Amino acid sequence: MRKNLVVAIDGYSSCGKSTLAKALAKKLGFIYIDSGAMYRAVTLYFLRNQIDINNIEAVKQALEKIELNFHSRDYQSHILLNGEEVSEEIRLMYVSEAVSPVSAIKAVRHDMVKQQQRMGRSKNIVMDGRDIGTAVFPDAQVKFFMTADPKVRAERRFKELQSNGDTQTTLEDVFENLAHRDYADTTRAESPLTRAEDAIVLDNTNLTEEEQLKFALDRVEPLLKNLA
Repeated sequence: MRKNLVVAIDGYSSCGKSTLAKALAKKLGFIYIDSGAMYRAVTLYFLRNQIDINNIEAVKQALEKIELNFHSRDYQSHILLNGEEVSEEIRLMYVSEAVSPVSAIKAVRHDMVKQQQRMGRSKNIVMDGRDIGTAVFPDAQVKFFMTADPKVRAERRFKELQSNGDTQTTLEDVFENLAHRDYADTTRAESPLTRAEDAIVLDNTNLTEEEQLKFALDRVEPLLKNLA
Protein backbone atom coordinates (compact mmCIF):
# COMPACT_ATOMS: atom_id res chain seq x y z
CA MET A 1 0.00 0.00 0.00
CA ARG A 2 1.33 3.40 -0.97
CA LYS A 3 2.09 5.90 1.80
CA ASN A 4 1.91 8.72 -0.72
CA LEU A 5 -1.04 9.64 -2.91
CA VAL A 6 -0.80 9.42 -6.69
CA VAL A 7 -3.49 10.93 -8.90
CA ALA A 8 -3.25 9.67 -12.49
CA ILE A 9 -4.94 11.64 -15.26
CA ASP A 10 -5.06 10.10 -18.75
CA GLY A 11 -6.98 11.04 -21.87
CA TYR A 12 -6.95 12.39 -25.37
CA SER A 13 -4.93 15.36 -26.63
CA SER A 14 -6.27 18.82 -25.77
CA CYS A 15 -8.83 17.57 -23.28
CA GLY A 16 -7.52 19.86 -20.58
CA LYS A 17 -5.53 17.21 -18.72
CA SER A 18 -2.71 19.56 -17.78
CA THR A 19 -5.15 22.34 -16.83
CA LEU A 20 -6.92 20.02 -14.40
CA ALA A 21 -3.69 18.45 -13.14
CA LYS A 22 -2.11 21.84 -12.38
CA ALA A 23 -5.21 23.14 -10.62
CA LEU A 24 -5.60 19.93 -8.62
CA ALA A 25 -1.95 19.89 -7.56
CA LYS A 26 -2.11 23.55 -6.52
CA LYS A 27 -5.30 23.02 -4.50
CA LEU A 28 -3.96 19.92 -2.74
CA GLY A 29 -0.37 21.10 -2.34
CA PHE A 30 0.84 18.16 -4.45
CA ILE A 31 3.66 18.09 -7.03
CA TYR A 32 2.52 18.30 -10.65
CA ILE A 33 4.42 16.23 -13.22
CA ASP A 34 3.60 16.79 -16.89
CA SER A 35 4.51 13.50 -18.58
CA GLY A 36 3.42 14.83 -21.97
CA ALA A 37 5.98 17.62 -21.68
CA MET A 38 8.65 14.97 -21.17
CA TYR A 39 7.80 13.25 -24.47
CA ARG A 40 7.60 16.60 -26.23
CA ALA A 41 11.02 17.59 -24.88
CA VAL A 42 12.51 14.33 -26.15
CA THR A 43 10.85 14.99 -29.53
CA LEU A 44 12.33 18.49 -29.59
CA TYR A 45 15.80 17.09 -28.91
CA PHE A 46 15.39 14.52 -31.69
CA LEU A 47 14.25 17.20 -34.16
CA ARG A 48 17.07 19.57 -33.27
CA ASN A 49 19.68 16.85 -33.59
CA GLN A 50 18.12 15.12 -36.61
CA ILE A 51 17.83 11.77 -34.87
CA ASP A 52 16.49 9.05 -37.15
CA ILE A 53 13.70 7.53 -35.06
CA ASN A 54 13.83 4.38 -37.17
CA ASN A 55 17.43 3.82 -36.05
CA ILE A 56 16.95 2.30 -32.60
CA GLU A 57 20.63 2.46 -31.74
CA ALA A 58 20.72 6.17 -32.56
CA VAL A 59 17.61 6.68 -30.44
CA LYS A 60 19.15 4.89 -27.45
CA GLN A 61 22.36 6.90 -27.76
CA ALA A 62 20.37 10.14 -27.91
CA LEU A 63 18.36 9.20 -24.81
CA GLU A 64 21.61 8.87 -22.86
CA LYS A 65 22.34 12.53 -23.64
CA ILE A 66 18.94 13.83 -22.50
CA GLU A 67 18.42 15.13 -18.99
CA LEU A 68 14.93 16.32 -18.06
CA ASN A 69 14.00 18.26 -14.96
CA PHE A 70 10.97 20.16 -13.72
CA HIS A 71 10.91 23.35 -11.70
CA SER A 72 8.02 25.37 -10.34
CA ARG A 73 7.48 29.09 -10.79
CA ASP A 74 4.30 30.99 -9.99
CA TYR A 75 2.57 27.67 -9.26
CA GLN A 76 3.37 26.53 -12.81
CA SER A 77 5.49 23.54 -13.78
CA HIS A 78 8.29 24.23 -16.26
CA ILE A 79 10.46 21.66 -18.00
CA LEU A 80 14.18 21.92 -18.63
CA LEU A 81 15.87 20.04 -21.47
CA ASN A 82 19.54 19.71 -20.59
CA GLY A 83 19.22 22.86 -18.50
CA GLU A 84 17.29 24.88 -21.11
CA GLU A 85 13.76 26.10 -20.47
CA VAL A 86 11.66 24.70 -23.34
CA SER A 87 8.11 24.84 -21.92
CA GLU A 88 6.81 27.11 -24.72
CA GLU A 89 8.73 25.67 -27.67
CA ILE A 90 7.54 22.10 -27.06
CA ARG A 91 3.93 23.29 -27.54
CA LEU A 92 4.52 24.57 -31.09
CA MET A 93 2.86 22.75 -33.97
CA TYR A 94 6.07 21.35 -35.49
CA VAL A 95 6.72 19.47 -32.25
CA SER A 96 3.06 18.40 -31.97
CA GLU A 97 3.24 16.87 -35.44
CA ALA A 98 6.25 14.73 -34.49
CA VAL A 99 5.51 13.71 -30.91
CA SER A 100 3.24 10.69 -31.53
CA PRO A 101 5.76 8.56 -33.46
CA VAL A 102 8.48 9.44 -30.95
CA SER A 103 6.19 8.53 -28.06
CA ALA A 104 5.48 5.16 -29.68
CA ILE A 105 9.14 4.09 -29.55
CA LYS A 106 9.63 1.36 -26.95
CA ALA A 107 13.02 2.63 -25.77
CA VAL A 108 11.66 6.15 -25.31
CA ARG A 109 8.63 5.00 -23.32
CA HIS A 110 10.72 2.74 -21.08
CA ASP A 111 13.16 5.57 -20.35
CA MET A 112 10.37 8.04 -19.55
CA VAL A 113 8.43 5.56 -17.39
CA LYS A 114 11.51 4.94 -15.26
CA GLN A 115 11.93 8.66 -14.69
CA GLN A 116 8.23 9.13 -13.92
CA GLN A 117 8.12 6.25 -11.45
CA ARG A 118 11.17 7.66 -9.68
CA MET A 119 9.42 11.01 -9.32
CA GLY A 120 6.32 9.40 -7.80
CA ARG A 121 8.03 6.98 -5.47
CA SER A 122 7.71 8.96 -2.25
CA LYS A 123 5.85 12.22 -2.92
CA ASN A 124 2.20 13.15 -3.32
CA ILE A 125 1.85 13.84 -7.04
CA VAL A 126 -0.60 14.55 -9.82
CA MET A 127 0.61 13.27 -13.19
CA ASP A 128 -1.14 13.51 -16.54
CA GLY A 129 -0.43 11.70 -19.79
CA ARG A 130 -1.57 8.79 -21.94
CA ASP A 131 -0.66 5.71 -19.90
CA ILE A 132 -0.22 6.94 -16.33
CA GLY A 133 -3.02 4.85 -14.84
CA THR A 134 -2.27 1.79 -16.96
CA ALA A 135 1.52 1.53 -17.31
CA VAL A 136 3.28 4.08 -15.09
CA PHE A 137 1.19 3.93 -11.91
CA PRO A 138 -1.29 1.05 -12.21
CA ASP A 139 -1.56 1.19 -8.40
CA ALA A 140 -2.53 4.89 -8.30
CA GLN A 141 -5.27 5.47 -5.75
CA VAL A 142 -7.23 7.79 -8.07
CA LYS A 143 -7.39 7.56 -11.85
CA PHE A 144 -9.22 9.89 -14.20
CA PHE A 145 -9.74 9.38 -17.94
CA MET A 146 -10.56 12.64 -19.69
CA THR A 147 -12.40 13.08 -22.95
CA ALA A 148 -14.29 15.78 -24.84
CA ASP A 149 -15.92 16.41 -28.20
CA PRO A 150 -13.20 16.53 -30.93
CA LYS A 151 -14.42 19.89 -32.27
CA VAL A 152 -14.27 21.43 -28.81
CA ARG A 153 -10.80 20.04 -28.27
CA ALA A 154 -9.60 21.51 -31.58
CA GLU A 155 -11.03 24.92 -30.74
CA ARG A 156 -9.32 24.92 -27.33
CA ARG A 157 -5.97 23.96 -28.84
CA PHE A 158 -6.33 26.55 -31.63
CA LYS A 159 -6.94 29.32 -29.09
CA GLU A 160 -3.91 28.18 -27.11
CA LEU A 161 -1.70 28.37 -30.19
CA GLN A 162 -3.01 31.83 -31.05
CA SER A 163 -2.34 33.07 -27.53
CA ASN A 164 1.26 31.85 -27.93
CA GLY A 165 1.67 33.92 -31.10
CA ASP A 166 1.12 31.20 -33.73
CA THR A 167 -0.72 32.93 -36.57
CA GLN A 168 0.13 30.36 -39.26
CA THR A 169 -1.73 27.29 -38.01
CA THR A 170 -5.42 27.07 -38.96
CA LEU A 171 -8.27 25.46 -37.03
CA GLU A 172 -8.44 22.79 -39.73
CA ASP A 173 -4.72 22.04 -39.22
CA VAL A 174 -5.32 21.55 -35.52
CA PHE A 175 -8.37 19.32 -36.05
CA GLU A 176 -6.44 17.09 -38.45
CA ASN A 177 -3.45 16.95 -36.11
CA LEU A 178 -5.62 15.87 -33.18
CA ALA A 179 -7.35 13.20 -35.27
CA HIS A 180 -3.97 11.85 -36.35
CA ARG A 181 -2.65 11.84 -32.79
CA ASP A 182 -5.77 10.11 -31.47
CA TYR A 183 -5.31 7.33 -34.00
CA ALA A 184 -1.58 7.03 -33.32
CA ASP A 185 -2.01 7.09 -29.55
CA THR A 186 -4.76 4.47 -29.44
CA THR A 187 -3.27 2.04 -31.98
CA ARG A 188 0.43 2.05 -31.11
CA ALA A 189 1.91 -1.24 -29.96
CA GLU A 190 3.73 0.18 -26.93
CA SER A 191 1.45 1.38 -24.09
CA PRO A 192 -1.48 2.57 -26.22
CA LEU A 193 -3.96 5.09 -24.86
CA THR A 194 -6.65 3.06 -23.09
CA ARG A 195 -8.87 3.67 -20.10
CA ALA A 196 -7.89 1.73 -16.98
CA GLU A 197 -10.76 -0.41 -15.72
CA ASP A 198 -10.88 1.52 -12.44
CA ALA A 199 -10.53 4.98 -14.02
CA ILE A 200 -13.25 7.59 -13.54
CA VAL A 201 -14.40 9.06 -16.87
CA LEU A 202 -14.45 12.86 -16.97
CA ASP A 203 -16.11 14.27 -20.10
CA ASN A 204 -15.52 18.02 -19.89
CA THR A 205 -17.10 19.03 -23.20
CA ASN A 206 -19.60 21.22 -21.37
CA LEU A 207 -17.72 21.79 -18.10
CA THR A 208 -15.90 24.90 -16.98
CA GLU A 209 -12.43 24.61 -15.46
CA GLU A 210 -13.97 25.24 -12.03
CA GLU A 211 -16.57 22.50 -12.53
CA GLN A 212 -14.04 19.88 -13.60
CA LEU A 213 -11.80 20.78 -10.66
CA LYS A 214 -14.71 20.28 -8.24
CA PHE A 215 -15.49 16.94 -9.94
CA ALA A 216 -11.93 15.78 -9.28
CA LEU A 217 -11.64 17.21 -5.75
CA ASP A 218 -14.84 15.47 -4.68
CA ARG A 219 -13.17 12.16 -5.52
CA VAL A 220 -9.66 12.86 -4.22
CA GLU A 221 -10.24 14.72 -0.95
CA PRO A 222 -11.88 11.76 0.87
CA LEU A 223 -8.60 9.85 0.45
CA LEU A 224 -6.46 12.53 2.11
CA LYS A 225 -7.40 11.35 5.60
CA ASN A 226 -5.60 8.08 4.88
CA LEU A 227 -2.33 9.98 4.55
CA ALA A 228 -2.45 11.40 8.06
